[in-house]
Amino acid sequence: MIGVSEGHHDLSHHQNDKEKLEKILKINTFHMEQFAYFIGKVKDLKEGDGCLLDNCMILYGSGNGDGNRHNHDNLPVLLMGKGGGTLTPGRHLTFKKETPICNLYLALLERMGAKRESFGDSNGKLEGLS
Repeated sequence: MIGVSEGHHDLSHHQNDKEKLEKILKINTFHMEQFAYFIGKVKDLKEGDGCLLDNCMILYGSGNGDGNRHNHDNLPVLLMGKGGGTLTPGRHLTFKKETPICNLYLALLERMGAKRESFGDSNGKLEGLS
C-alpha cells in the first residue's frame, strides 16, 4: 500500500543502509499518519463537557530506542489524552536514564483503579504526569 514490501522488523536492522532507512521512514510515517487520524477521531467525539480524548490514556511508542542496536533507552513514547483529568497533556517530558518503561505502565494502571505495588521491572510509579 505504501510501496514497501519488506517487513518493519527486518528494516529496523538497517545497518545504516540508505535504502533501508528510506523504507523504514516510509513505514514510520504511515504509522504516525494513521495514529494522528485515530487521535483526531477520538478528539472529535463529544463526551460530557469535553471530548472522548479527555477521558482516555492512549499510549503509542516503541520498545526500542534504536531498532538497529536493540537498545531500550530513550524510548520514543507518546501519551495522549487527559486520563479523566489525571494527566497534563501538551508537554515533552524526559526522565532519568535507566527509568523502566514499566514505571509509566504502573502509573497508568493506578489511574485506572488497578493499584499494584509493581509491574514488570518497575521500581516505582513514574511521577510528573499530572
